[in-house]
Amino acid sequence: MRIVLLCGGSGKRLWPLSNEIRSKVFLRLLKSEDGVRESMIERICRQLDEVGLLQSTCIVTHHSQVEITRNYVGENIPIISEPYKRGTFTAVALAASYLHEKLQVDPNETICILPVDTYVDTPFFRLLHHFPGVLSRSKADLALLGTKPTYPSDQFGYIVPVLPKENDEYSFIHQFVEKPNEQTASRLIEHHAMWNCGVFAFPLRFMLTYLKAKGHPLQVEHWLANYEQLPNASFDQEVVEVTLPAVVMGYKGYWTDLGSWMALSGHFEDRVIGSGRISDDSTNTHLINELPYFIEIIGVPDTIVAASSDGILIANKDKANRIKERLPQVPQIPMYEEKRWGSYQILNYWKDEKGNEAMIKKVKLTQGKYTSYHQHLKRQEIVTIVMGSAEILMEDRLYKLQAGDVLQIPAGIKHGIKAVTDLELMEVLLGKELAQEDITRFVIDW
Repeated sequence: MRIVLLCGGSGKRLWPLSNEIRSKVFLRLLKSEDGVRESMIERICRQLDEVGLLQSTCIVTHHSQVEITRNYVGENIPIISEPYKRGTFTAVALAASYLHEKLQVDPNETICILPVDTYVDTPFFRLLHHFPGVLSRSKADLALLGTKPTYPSDQFGYIVPVLPKENDEYSFIHQFVEKPNEQTASRLIEHHAMWNCGVFAFPLRFMLTYLKAKGHPLQVEHWLANYEQLPNASFDQEVVEVTLPAVVMGYKGYWTDLGSWMALSGHFEDRVIGSGRISDDSTNTHLINELPYFIEIIGVPDTIVAASSDGILIANKDKANRIKERLPQVPQIPMYEEKRWGSYQILNYWKDEKGNEAMIKKVKLTQGKYTSYHQHLKRQEIVTIVMGSAEILMEDRLYKLQAGDVLQIPAGIKHGIKAVTDLELMEVLLGKELAQEDITRFVIDW
């Protein structure tokens, strides 16, 4: 069996900690069993490893998140890069083509699609091992995981099984109902409907046959060449809801989707993460502060306060999801990014009436890490070493810099930076279109 993790997201519902690059799955806010804070993607990879499935896992994500994903999962998991965000159907189709063409996976092998933001106990992942047998015994094209609802929610999809059940292992599916109102959800629960956990399994042959019948290609390069023109479609609507026979396995443990501040904060072990303090009468209030400024919260219950370089959110937990509709009014340049070599934070940015731009960035590189050897055509950079030692390769000449040293890199000059020790530097960027991707990479390793 092969596991495909769908990783990404637009970073809106958990703004300002998440953004277009650092989506919610990369936020280190959850406590692991040994007390260390981990992200959703680190948690799910750890759990897959515990049940022996990580070695057969690959990840699909947008190209802008490949570096940060690699930074969190290491070098051993294949990452399939999407050039544009086009929904879960396209992501799954690309993964199926990749497994078929690039990895030469047997068409009869089971493929399991798993969202990265699934929050469950490890036994959930042990249940995945049952998918190949269930598909074989039921003769179904598709198998899903469902869990018994604990209340009538309008935030989840529902799976209505065929009754009576054929056996204790799985049920055939009668219908799917996507995010009904609470009254409808109550009626569905009376008919033994389950929450849809968003986990799908099928033989690779099924997806290849489906794509061919719909006139889609089976070659990765063909998919990538036409990605921009593809519709933004969900796998549920395109495949799941129109596929019969399909079956569902029941999961009896804890399951939730950590897609909101309300859901996520319920799993914080500490009320305050970062610099700040909450008064005793601010019940059910949480503070996550990535800024270097102390935040005091007094007499404000049921509130989420989140502060980062991208902004500050103060919201009642019940209403915090409204940030998704309000975000178009907020500047969308990510002020903080994590890269495979470290991270950077934009401290200031401005533009004059003639279109000249300036940006100041604080950059951190981990010892032994380095940027690619690259060039920028529309900007010059002035690099000041604040802490540590660096080697800068510029037009094939190596410069060794220490704290206090300054180096100017004109536009069009090839260069790369390596951290001899843990390194902190300031970059002043001058030029045009500084917020755009103006980079030509020549080599990643040098």
